Amino acid sequence: MRFAPVVLALPAMAAAQQQVPLLEQAKGWLNNFIGAATSNVNSASSAAASAASGVPNPAYAAAGKVQQLTVTDLTKENYLQVMKPGAATASPGIEDWMVYTTGGNRTCFGMCNRADEEWIKAVPLLSAVPSAPQLARLDCEKEPQLCNAWGAGAPSVIYIQLPQPLPDQTTPATTVYFLPLNRTTVSAQDFVSIATEKAFFKERTPYEGFFHPFDGILAKTGLAIPFGWVVYGFSVMPSWALMIGISFFSRTFMYVF
Repeated sequence: MRFAPVVLALPAMAAAQQQVPLLEQAKGWLNNFIGAATSNVNSASSAAASAASGVPNPAYAAAGKVQQLTVTDLTKENYLQVMKPGAATASPGIEDWMVYTTGGNRTCFGMCNRADEEWIKAVPLLSAVPSAPQLARLDCEKEPQLCNAWGAGAPSVIYIQLPQPLPDQTTPATTVYFLPLNRTTVSAQDFVSIATEKAFFKERTPYEGFFHPFDGILAKTGLAIPFGWVVYGFSVMPSWALMIGISFFSRTFMYVF
């Protein structure tokens, strides 16, 4: 009789043992369903993020369509043909030119590297500037005669405003600014500022002296390049040869007079 309750409880215990696996299976199915749903949500989020990352930025897309300006290398042979007042590409009035001057070990003492790098960075930025000036580059290492004729140093910017001829075919004076650059702190933004900030020039006086590329005495008389050759000749002449020449000239002068 004492075992009766136990015997009676055995079927209930067996039923409970059978229900536990069913409960665990139900929990497993529920967890699998939740996991699958979470995985789908994460996949959808990842796909959306991936799709969003593939959409180009409108600003970058617009920038990619900007045609980069051409940088013309100036030489003593082509500068008069390239920089003509009233060129066909000029808008009515004045055509702006931005000439970057650089050099090498002899003409820039090897300190134009930073300016060269920043100029390269600045060209695409200048290309996106409305009404950007025409761009040119003058290498004083390769074209010392032209640099000497203009009295240009490196690194610097020569900003030139070429006027179109008047109806009577006379040409107004050309405005020229010689703008030296700091070799150690120059940045691409400095070049952009020169082209965009017209107030930049209000603090400076246009150059009107001996070395003016178009209106100076050398340019008007056609002696600019010959003068550049003379200065270049003295620069490459050994010091001893120069001293002998001066001595010979002074002795001849004293003998004659």
